[in-house]
Amino acid sequence: MISSIKRLLIGRPLKSTELGEQKLNKTKALAILSSDALSSVAYGPEQILIVLVTVGAAAFWYSIPIAVGVLILLTALILSYRQIIFAYPHGGGAYVVSKKNLGVNPGLIAGGSLLVDYILTVAVSVSAGTDAITSAFPSLYSYNVSIAIVFVIFITILNLRGVTESASVLAYPVYLFVLALFILIGVGIYKIVTGQVSPDLHTPIGAPVAGISLFILLRAFASGSSALTGVEAISNAIPNFKDPAPNNAAKTLIAMGVLLALLFSGIVYLAYYYGVAPSGEVTVVSQIAEETFGRNFMYFFIQGTTALILILAANTGYSAFPLLAVNLAKDKFIPRMFTIRGDRLGYSNGIIILGLLSIVLIIAFEGQTEHLIPLYAVGVFIPFTLSQTGMMVKWLREKPQGWIAKFVINSTGAVISFTVTIMFFLTKFSQVWPVLIFIPVIVYVFHRIRNHYEAVGDQLRLTTCEPSVPIEGNVIIVPVAGITHVVENSLNYAKSLSADQIIAVYVAFEREDEKRFEEKWKKWQPDIRLVTLHSHYRSIIHPLTKFVDTVEHKAREANYQVTVIIPQFIPKKGWHNILHNQSSLLIRAFLLYRRNVVVTTVPYHLKK
Repeated sequence: MISSIKRLLIGRPLKSTELGEQKLNKTKALAILSSDALSSVAYGPEQILIVLVTVGAAAFWYSIPIAVGVLILLTALILSYRQIIFAYPHGGGAYVVSKKNLGVNPGLIAGGSLLVDYILTVAVSVSAGTDAITSAFPSLYSYNVSIAIVFVIFITILNLRGVTESASVLAYPVYLFVLALFILIGVGIYKIVTGQVSPDLHTPIGAPVAGISLFILLRAFASGSSALTGVEAISNAIPNFKDPAPNNAAKTLIAMGVLLALLFSGIVYLAYYYGVAPSGEVTVVSQIAEETFGRNFMYFFIQGTTALILILAANTGYSAFPLLAVNLAKDKFIPRMFTIRGDRLGYSNGIIILGLLSIVLIIAFEGQTEHLIPLYAVGVFIPFTLSQTGMMVKWLREKPQGWIAKFVINSTGAVISFTVTIMFFLTKFSQVWPVLIFIPVIVYVFHRIRNHYEAVGDQLRLTTCEPSVPIEGNVIIVPVAGITHVVENSLNYAKSLSADQIIAVYVAFEREDEKRFEEKWKKWQPDIRLVTLHSHYRSIIHPLTKFVDTVEHKAREANYQVTVIIPQFIPKKGWHNILHNQSSLLIRAFLLYRRNVVVTTVPYHLKK
């Protein structure tokens, strides 16, 4: 039943040899790895205006030079990450760059920040898309959390089906969104050029504005830079590309940068020329679309594709999170389960964990995650700063041909990224202060996991582990609950092991039961010693484990091994298990932590 549902949702398992078929071409990769960055066009320009409106509508012309600054940072980041793709073609992005060039802790800060950021990407994107839907249909507003969870589950299942299948489905909405915005920008500029838009709607560029300050401009620049979230995703996901993977990834990165620059600058320019002011009820893109087309088909087409891409921006997290987790797991900083490929050759554990954590976040914040956007943005700019700085160190250390130009590019990106990070802390500290707590905690957890793996390796390595003591004999203990085929099956197995001694142990709650069982046992198994234990508090576990400890202590002195054989019957149907006490599982769970006791289960399968 469960297997059939799994096949229906995820599809048939793929052979390892089919891995090449799961690689992405540039067209599909651009869609699923750029959706986060491209979707930020829907709110990045608006973030600039939200800051400038505190001074007044006359300050809106500053959005143009601020947008130029954002484009300069975008150019530096694109060129830098292009260099990272060729320098580190196995993926990992900011984590690998920072670890190799700045040290382990900077690498872990970058990696931890991005892991958390991808979780925020899913939660914030899906919640924003859900808000767009419930805005159009107010009757659904009370169900926004449920709708968001359904979207997360849908995208999770889609990614579990494989990279190519998710890309095939999700590519269409992304390209529709790009097409819709290009039409909007094209028609808007055409109306401006042909004089259909009044020039009196905006303040001329360069007009003096009272109350403007460098601090406000830097704050607006930092807010507008939130449009650059997701730029690093391609450098993390290089292994998902078809060969030659680095070349294809680099070309996809450039294409994403060009699209993002054109869309961002187009929306900023139209917002400025139309004199659009940010509103809590209507987005800037919505106002531009309404001014350009009116409330007709094109307006709803733009709004619909915007809502879709805001939801599908979550897929960038699903593409990059598992691959970043693989790099951290290979370095033993997170559990090794993240390196395991699933039935469809994707890193299923990473996909599932990302989906679950995103749902937890959506429920915790009741789908109102908009105040997490600054935290989401600063979580990206910390790795931006570290990766740029790491590349600077790399060029200074290696000095390859043409390194000075590369060093200048990375220096520019590092300085601007660091400035943006500081501005977030200065202007939005009340929203981004959790970064100062969760990053040290994450780095600490990473080190504890690594220490555990190192300790396990040291203890398992033949050259360093303690010498094994020869076993002189074997004592077998069989807990019994009655005279049944299950117990008989286990006793027969115990006899086959040539043990020096077999002890059956019965725990009784009443004295009468104890005597009655002893009499029955003498008639049924007179050759096997029976020990009966009386439990004053109706517990099987406590008296049994105490007896096992006593036997083990005496056996250890004689170099004897103690083995506990647990009889267990297996019902024919899985749901039958809930009708039984599962005492055998509890006994096993308690005894597994005894250092010198071997625990084994002998199953007896029921036929009906």
